[in-house]
Amino acid sequence: MAARGAEPPRDRRGPDPIVLKNAPVRAPLPLLVAVTMTGTVALHIFVPVLPAAAADLGTSPVAAQLTITLYLVGLACGQLVYGPLSDRYGRRPVLIAGLSLYLAGLLLAIPARSIGVLVAARVLQSLGACGSLVLGRAMVRDVSTAADATRKLAILTMAMTLTPALAPAIGGVVGGAFGWRAVFVLLAAVVAALGLLVVATLPETNRRPVALPGLSAVGAAYLRLLGAPVYRAYVVAGACAGTSLYAFLAVAPFLLGERLGRSPQEVGLDCLLVVAGMVAGAWIAGRLAGRVPTRRAARQGNALCFAGALALLAIDRSGSLSVSTLILPLVLYAVGIGILGPNAVAGLMNVDPHAAGAASSLYGFLQMAFGALFTLSVAAWHDGSATPVAVTLLSAASAAALALRRA
Repeated sequence: MAARGAEPPRDRRGPDPIVLKNAPVRAPLPLLVAVTMTGTVALHIFVPVLPAAAADLGTSPVAAQLTITLYLVGLACGQLVYGPLSDRYGRRPVLIAGLSLYLAGLLLAIPARSIGVLVAARVLQSLGACGSLVLGRAMVRDVSTAADATRKLAILTMAMTLTPALAPAIGGVVGGAFGWRAVFVLLAAVVAALGLLVVATLPETNRRPVALPGLSAVGAAYLRLLGAPVYRAYVVAGACAGTSLYAFLAVAPFLLGERLGRSPQEVGLDCLLVVAGMVAGAWIAGRLAGRVPTRRAARQGNALCFAGALALLAIDRSGSLSVSTLILPLVLYAVGIGILGPNAVAGLMNVDPHAAGAASSLYGFLQMAFGALFTLSVAAWHDGSATPVAVTLLSAASAAALALRRA
């Protein structure tokens, strides 16, 4: 019998609710990495089979390239929405909704019989996929302590760099063997499996939901960031670095396939080689971190971009374009943006640490908006040569150089 006045024994049938509420959330990092990677897979995996889809649907290259441009527009706009929604309603339900929308767009694309239906399906895919892009990063931050946040985000960044390198090669092999529609069948199976894993194994990581901010409050936060000259400088440089290479990827099937006689499989491997330059550049950026100031490293990377674009323009105008003389300047350009990009992002995220989330969302929006502008410019100017790509890349490097002068 307990002594008089002694504290009664605790009920051991279950955990204390306060302890349960504050318990650390564990989410599998490989799943979070996979979720984030799917955000841009559909953009890159379709590139090698674009000419086949255009021929099958009886449409022009310019109309077919809208499937790339409008996908970027959807990715840009959606990133401004998913963050605030997940802050209010939780990451998990919003992510599941995004993956469902993504899957619906993929299933709509498989039987498409007109370019209009395919473009609509691509827009639907992008509006769902950008949820994976935003929420994967957010959930990694949610479950990371101060000690291991840098390590986990570094793994995520490397995976995101590998995505545009691997996806075109996969798309070229699958499309060449089974047709362009098989690319969407494969991706639908992957997204469906990923969605099931999220439902079955991924817990809610946002343990402190906040009130959904009004449009005026969100807009004011974005305007404050744009009012900072340093933020404007780095965001322009980063956006130019992050998506200017899409100008090449959008016309690569036509430039490499129709002019230089490359097969869809070879186009995928060529794109893999170019984007692998970004991985090399990102590795160099990591080695420079802490040794070279952010602004100087960004300018050094942009100098490589400028040199690669200028070399490509000179080669094309001299009439000596070949597979090797096309790919080598583009690899140099890709190495440059691999160095410039991470340093630009580091610079803009340090402008206002209390608004890091808004800074990231606005950067993501502007990055994809710039990418849509770059792809639209080469699509409108497409003449079978490499000049539109070279001029677009040269313009992007020049804009980044001017911006970095103000950083």
